[in-house]
Amino acid sequence: MSASDPLHRPESAAGQRFASTRWSLVVAAGQGSPEAQQALATLCQIYWYPLYAYARRRLANTHDAQDLTQGFFAQLLEKDFLQAADPQRGKFRSFLLTAFKNFLSKERERANAQKRGGGRPLFSLDFQDGERRYDLEPVDHATPERLYERGWALALLQQTLARLRQELAKAGKEKLFECLKGELPGDGMQESYARIAEEFGSSEQAVKVAVHRLRRRYQELLRAEIAQTVASPEEIDDELRDLFAAVRARKS
Repeated sequence: MSASDPLHRPESAAGQRFASTRWSLVVAAGQGSPEAQQALATLCQIYWYPLYAYARRRLANTHDAQDLTQGFFAQLLEKDFLQAADPQRGKFRSFLLTAFKNFLSKERERANAQKRGGGRPLFSLDFQDGERRYDLEPVDHATPERLYERGWALALLQQTLARLRQELAKAGKEKLFECLKGELPGDGMQESYARIAEEFGSSEQAVKVAVHRLRRRYQELLRAEIAQTVASPEEIDDELRDLFAAVRARKS
């Protein structure tokens, strides 16, 4: 087994990586450094829809929800909101939701949309896609906070899946990824090992090994994503429990 295999990583790598990346996105986004824009863009990609879903459930007017979500992300950098993010005060996602709630309470009364977003949106948010996603949310009595948790969980899972796809594509194994990605949740094999083995001209045992490695790498990448915004390795497991609880709540 080659150490360069993207499905194989030493177990110690996760601990070493955590030391250099915990809260790295948050810190970089609050420093005004050349890397801050990219860091903030990454945060925006993960968190904009969860916050938008929260605003949509709270506000009656769709355009207000869009305008306020855009304005919030613009002010994250302009007002140095992220400099107040302290790992010792709790989870980053909790900090962000509290900041968004405060922003909504202060900005809701302003009639001039240009003031909210400063007329200079820093990010292009795909609200058309956001509305499609929001329309798929269960028609129930879920609170805005629960919608935020669901959105956060799904966004992290999608981000992790995208990173894994990129790794496999670089290794020339994108077809393998596309074939096996449905097996990543670990809820039981959805496809026949024999059928997949036949498609790749391989053995069933080799397919089982590939699925095992893919799942393990997926879990490693998911933990690494979570490590970006928690204060210690011990908090990763707590976040994972919250994440899968949010996903289960969405399915129920």
